[in-house]
Amino acid sequence: MSAHLPILPILAPFLAGLLLLALSGLTPAVRRALSVGAMGLQVAIALALLAATSGGEILVYRLGDWPAPWGIVLMADRLSAWFVLLATLLAFLALVHAGDGADLRGRHFHELYQMQLFGIAGAFLTGDLFNLFVFFEVLLISSYGLLLHGAGAQRLRAGLHYVVLNLIGSAVFLFAAGLIYASLGTLNMADIALRAGQMTPENLGLARAGGLLLFAVFALKAALLPLFLWLPAAYANTSAPVAALFAIMTKVGAYALLRADTLMFGPASGPLAGLFEPWLLPLALATLVIAMLGALAAENLRRLAAWLVVASIGMLLTAFALDANGIAAGLYYLPHSTFAAALLFLLAEGIARRRPARADLFSPDRDMHGFRLWGGMFFLAAVASAGLPPLSGFLGKFMILRAAGEHAAQAIVWPVILVAALAGVIALARAGSSLFFRTKNLGAGTGRQQVRPAGSPHELTAIAGLFLLILALTVAAGPVVEFTRATAAQLADPIAYIHAVLGGAR
Repeated sequence: MSAHLPILPILAPFLAGLLLLALSGLTPAVRRALSVGAMGLQVAIALALLAATSGGEILVYRLGDWPAPWGIVLMADRLSAWFVLLATLLAFLALVHAGDGADLRGRHFHELYQMQLFGIAGAFLTGDLFNLFVFFEVLLISSYGLLLHGAGAQRLRAGLHYVVLNLIGSAVFLFAAGLIYASLGTLNMADIALRAGQMTPENLGLARAGGLLLFAVFALKAALLPLFLWLPAAYANTSAPVAALFAIMTKVGAYALLRADTLMFGPASGPLAGLFEPWLLPLALATLVIAMLGALAAENLRRLAAWLVVASIGMLLTAFALDANGIAAGLYYLPHSTFAAALLFLLAEGIARRRPARADLFSPDRDMHGFRLWGGMFFLAAVASAGLPPLSGFLGKFMILRAAGEHAAQAIVWPVILVAALAGVIALARAGSSLFFRTKNLGAGTGRQQVRPAGSPHELTAIAGLFLLILALTVAAGPVVEFTRATAAQLADPIAYIHAVLGGAR
C-alpha cells in the first residue's frame, strides 16, 4: 500500500470532484456531506503519507512504470508530506465553514473545491517541472471559479487582476521550462540537478535565464515583492472559506521556491548552485516591511487579514533564505501562519455579518449580537496572528531570530522582524478596539444587514478546529521541531533524493 501513497492525495480529490459532478442532481445537503466525507478521507491519506516518510524514506511513484527521467514521477519526502497534510487540514475546516451557506451562492462549488485540492496536492508531489506547470494550471483554473463564486462587482474586479497576472505567470513558466530544457535536455527536477553539475559553459547562460524566470514565476505564486499587488484585493473580496483555503495558495509558491533552491539549484548543481540566494532574502525582507505598512493602513478586517498573509510569506521566505536552521524554523512557522490567517478570514466574515451597518470596517457601529463570544475569539486570533507568547507563532519567530543570529545578515534581519512584529500588534490592536469598543447609537431602524445568531455550528466548528490546530502546534512543539529539523537536513543533502529518482535509470 505504501508504494501507492504518493498518488493517493492526488487521486482522491480528483475522483471526488468527478463524482460530485456526476451527481450534480442530488440535494445540497447530500452533496455537502459527500464533499466533507471526501475531505476526511484525504486527511487520513495525508496522515498516512506523513507517517510513511517521517523516518526519512523517499517514496517514488512512476506512472506507467516508466523510469525517470523519461517517465512522469511523483515524489513524497518529509517536505512534500508536511505541505500536503497542512493543505488538507486547512481545506477540511474551510469546507466545514462553507456549509454555513457559502457553498450555495453559486454553482459547482464542491467540484471546484476538490479540483483545487487536486492541483495543490499535485504541485507538492510532482517530480518534474512540466507537471508542476500542469498542476499549477489546474489549481489556478479552480481558484478562478472559487474566487468569483457568488459574483459581485468588487469580486469580479479583483478577480480580473488575479486572472490576468497569473496568466502572464503561466506564459513565463513555459518560457522558463523551454530554456531549461534547451540547455539541460530534461525537465525532471532530480535530473536537472544532476546535469547542471556537468553542464558545458556555452549552455550556462540559457540555464541561468531559465532559472531566474522560474524564480519570477514562483515569486508571483508566493506573492513576493513586487509581485504581490494582486493578493490583498483578491483575498479580501472573496468568501471567507475560499479566502481561508487561499491562505495555502501562496505557500505553494513558497514550496516551489524552497524545492528549486535546495534541489535544482542546490549544492549538487555546480555552476547553478545558489542561483536564488542573491534575490531571496532582500525581497523577502522588503515584502515583510511593505506588508506590515499595508496592514497598518487597512480599513477593514478582511483587508488586514490579506496583508498579514503577505507578511507571513515575507517571514517564511526570510527563514528559508537562511541556513538549515532557518529552514527548520520556517517549516515550523509555516502551519501556524497559515492557520492564523485562515482564522482571521473566518472571523472577519462572522463579525461582518453581525455588525448591522459597518460590517468589518474599522468604524463605529452598534454592539454586535454575541460580542463577548466574537470579541474573545478575535482576541485569541490576534494573539496568534501577532506571534505573541505562548502560542506557536512566538516560538516560530523566536526560532527564525535564533537562526538569523548565525547569519551574516543578522544586523538587517533582526530589526526588520522585530519592527514588523510590533507593527502587527499595533494593527491588530487597532482593529480590535475599532470593532468591539468604538460603538454608537445608530437608531432603532438603522442597519443594512439582518442580525444573525451569536454563532452557527459550521462557523464555530471551523474556528474551533483552527484554534485547536494552533494549540496542538504549541503543545507538541518538541516533536514538530525535531521533524522540521530532520526535513531541513534532508533538503540540505539532495543526493538521496536524486538517487531515489534516478537510481534505477543511471
